[in-house]
Amino acid sequence: MENELKEALELRRRGSHKESNEVLIKLVEQYPNNASINYQCAWSYDLMGEEVIAVPYYEDAIRLGLPKEELEGAFLGLGSTYRTLGEYEKSKKVLQQGIEKFPNNGALQVFYSMTLYNLNEHSQAMEILIKTLLETTKDQYILNYKRAIEFYSDKLDEVWK
Repeated sequence: MENELKEALELRRRGSHKESNEVLIKLVEQYPNNASINYQCAWSYDLMGEEVIAVPYYEDAIRLGLPKEELEGAFLGLGSTYRTLGEYEKSKKVLQQGIEKFPNNGALQVFYSMTLYNLNEHSQAMEILIKTLLETTKDQYILNYKRAIEFYSDKLDEVWK
């Protein structure tokens, strides 16, 4: 199993997504209760633009119990996939779970803000996006205005006269 999994990941790294996916499908058939293999299979379908097929593999991977590093990616992958499929409430729930477990993952925050945008929760989406930007940027021009940007991040609809 380990050699085949390494082969599939190497094929993916080289850009041979279909071949990688074929190896992973066989591995899932042989080891259906292996969370990591389900996760890698989901990821491979995502890379090929087969989001609908990826979903049950992500769900199984999370349910079966992934190691921390892969769990973080699975929450992001499933949440993002639900969003691209228009399943915004499911996306919101999965990404919230991911953020609860991995609060320092800026990518989860950004994908969550995109989902909030899709749900017409624009103010909250922008607030999260702005705060994530402020926490992660090294851009000195932005940092020069950090206090002001942070102050306005949750007041975007207010008008001062």
